[in-house]
Parts: sequence; structure tokens; C-alpha cells
Amino acid sequence: MKHDNTPQPAERSDDGGQPIRVLIVDDHEVLAASLARVLDEEPDMVSVGLADSLAQARARVTTAAPDVLLLDRRLPDGDGVAAIPELRALRPSMNVVVLTAAVADNVLVQAIEAGAAGFVSKTRGLSEVTAAVRAAAAGESVISPEMLSRLLPKLSRSSGPEPDLTRREQEVLSMLAQGLSNAAIAEKLTVSVHTVRNHIANLSAKLGAHSKLEALSIAVRRGLYPGL
Repeated sequence: MKHDNTPQPAERSDDGGQPIRVLIVDDHEVLAASLARVLDEEPDMVSVGLADSLAQARARVTTAAPDVLLLDRRLPDGDGVAAIPELRALRPSMNVVVLTAAVADNVLVQAIEAGAAGFVSKTRGLSEVTAAVRAAAAGESVISPEMLSRLLPKLSRSSGPEPDLTRREQEVLSMLAQGLSNAAIAEKLTVSVHTVRNHIANLSAKLGAHSKLEALSIAVRRGLYPGL
């Protein structure tokens, strides 16, 4: 088993690349262990620890160096969503996916504003968890287009330096707000997917974001996306 509480050396995935390192933070022991087993069976990911509290999460984010954090909202010593900025500050390259049950929109909005890459429901199939981990590790948004369109108008507005986005970057931003995939954006713009990825990387860097959803959140909150 690779999911004990001692960080393990990363094994190589079948394609020769480093596996996606995942830390699971949930106080439901059976669920957390089940998720870890599922992750460990995937050739391109590895569980690097379990934490059942925010205190343990803080320590293990630092020592286990996860690429993706699967984070429950309700933990014995606090609110997981409220702790996202602190946890991400410990490892800025880490993307956070919130494990949800039935959660009100205001909580989901708070998670987006805190920098979450998206959400995955505890009530859905475990295959959706592995898909969410892969998406988050790639900087993709882990959120449905329907949920995205519902939540974006509810984001609070904030001030900040206005980045100099190019016209094409603004076009890409608009399409991200529609929930379009990189492939769909490439088709609309008649460019390669690689070019779209470069545009997203550039606009994310200008906004100080590490994922599509975070970039979109920052843009909407600063009034850079005129569609809202």
C-alpha cells in the first residue's frame, strides 16, 4: 500500500513520466482509504498520504509534496474550504480539488475564490475522482459548464493590478467562461491545441493563477471579463 502516513518515493508511471502525487484530506477513514487504493491502482498517479485534520494536512503538504490535494470541507479542526489559501501558500504549484456532498452555492463560490481547481462529489463513481485528479494536475477546471455558468456571476468583486491581456488572450478567457475545452477553443480559433495551451499559460501567468478556474475567477472578480 502506498497510502500510509509516511511519504513514499514517487514511482514511475507506465509511460516513463513521474506520477501525479495526491494527498487525501478527509476524516472519514474508510472513504479516504478507498480513494487511496483507487489512486494507487492507476498507472499515472500515487497517493502520498492521508490526513484527517487540517493540522495533519499542513504538515503533509510540506513533507509529501503533492501535486493535487483532495480536500474535504468539514474537518474536525476547521473548514477545509477556508483553509485553501493557507494550504496552497505552503505549496503554490499544488492544485486543490474539494470533495463535496450536497453543498450550497455560496460554499462553492468561496472555494473558487480561495483558489480551488474545482470539485468532485463523494456520491459519484470513483472513476470521476481519478478523472478530476488528472484534470487538476494538468491545470484544467474540475467543474461542469453548467455549474460554472451558475457560479461565476456570484463571485465577489475585488481590486488588483490590471494585467495587459492581448486580444487573443481575452478571446480565450471568454471561451473558458463558457466551459469550453482546449480542443473546442482550438477549433473555434482555428489554431492548434498547443497554441491554446500557450495562451492559457500566458494569461494565467499574468493573473498569477495556477489553473484555468483560478485564472477565470481572478479575471471575473477584477472585472476583466465583460460577459458578467
